[in-house]
Amino acid sequence: MRRTVVIGSLLLAAACGGKSEEPAPSTRTKEQQRAIDSTVGASNLPGARGVQGAMKAADSAAARNRELDSLSKLP
Repeated sequence: MRRTVVIGSLLLAAACGGKSEEPAPSTRTKEQQRAIDSTVGASNLPGARGVQGAMKAADSAAARNRELDSLSKLP
């Protein structure tokens, strides 16, 4: 009985003591991610309309930033 408890405790300690690895960083380019997002947005998956809305908002913000940048370069 005591031997079983000791072995069980050692196994439990070994299972909890492992070092977890951090997830690998994404290696997708912006163009690759946009292609994936547009495919998801065009699908009938739940949340696809949210993806489309987020892409439209990002496009709108980028256009606004381009306009502000061009205005700041005027003499």
